[in-house]
Amino acid sequence: MKKTTLYHGSTKVIERPAFGMGNPKNDYGLGFYCTENLELAKEWASTEKSDGFANQYEINTEGLNILHLNDRPYHILNWLSILLQNRTFVLSQGLPLEAREYLLKNFLPEYEQYDLIVGYRADDSYFAFANAFLNNTISLEQLGKAMLLGKLGEQVVLKSEKAFSHLTFLDCIPVDSSLYYPKRMARDHQAREDFQNEKNLVPAADAIYMIDILRQKWTNDDPRLQPIVP
Repeated sequence: MKKTTLYHGSTKVIERPAFGMGNPKNDYGLGFYCTENLELAKEWASTEKSDGFANQYEINTEGLNILHLNDRPYHILNWLSILLQNRTFVLSQGLPLEAREYLLKNFLPEYEQYDLIVGYRADDSYFAFANAFLNNTISLEQLGKAMLLGKLGEQVVLKSEKAFSHLTFLDCIPVDSSLYYPKRMARDHQAREDFQNEKNLVPAADAIYMIDILRQKWTNDDPRLQPIVP
């Protein structure tokens, strides 16, 4: 039996998370989004105008079917494909739309069959990085580096009713928004600044862009694809 402590940042105390509720347009679709990092949960618990809570839980993962997107054989295009299916991207005609369809067709894992998903978190800055890759303005290598900016770490998402039944509420930790909301904004700002610095670097001669993946018809088992390592 493996027990893990999770945190969910919110403006509310959530003692009993409800299966089937929430925003279906989150990174991995409908689910209950948590982190093992208390400080990150506190940053996401508050808004500019209100304090919040880091809800603390224990989950028993024994018997759960778990998808670890940051471990082999999964890679960054698997993550991006799930993001494309769930988040709302505003894409222009031409390459970005063609890229979206190609990624969904060739790199989308069967993630909905899992009880629990562990994978990278995409806040607004990371969402912008993904959009830049689809628009062919950053390389695959730059996208991989961007995922490490801001140090958001992994998120743990409960997807099934079975996973919810394995979750136990422990505590709610009050969060002062005057302290943690600025930390959240500073993390986002630093990630964007670091990304702009990365974009300004001269790309390697053999850099791979979205258009290359399309032209060369990359498949999901291409050895050039590497896992995301948070």
